[in-house]
Amino acid sequence: MAGEKAVRVEVRDSGAGINEADMGKIFQTFYTTKPSGMGIGLSVSRSIIESHHGRIWAEPNDGPGATFAFAIPCAVERTV
Repeated sequence: MAGEKAVRVEVRDSGAGINEADMGKIFQTFYTTKPSGMGIGLSVSRSIIESHHGRIWAEPNDGPGATFAFAIPCAVERTV
């Protein structure tokens, strides 16, 4: 998406954060770190965002918590 006009949304929290070992797995279906989690929320979010030609990612904060972000292009050229 480099060079494209896009909408970017970031959500930053101050919770427990994400372990380095979990970072590569958090968007996988049924992967959860919560005792009562189902592990589908981030996977579904990724599917929706990617179906709109966007991308989603997560980063640990310098302090507590993590930042989740996604970007989707403002417009997609359609070919008929």
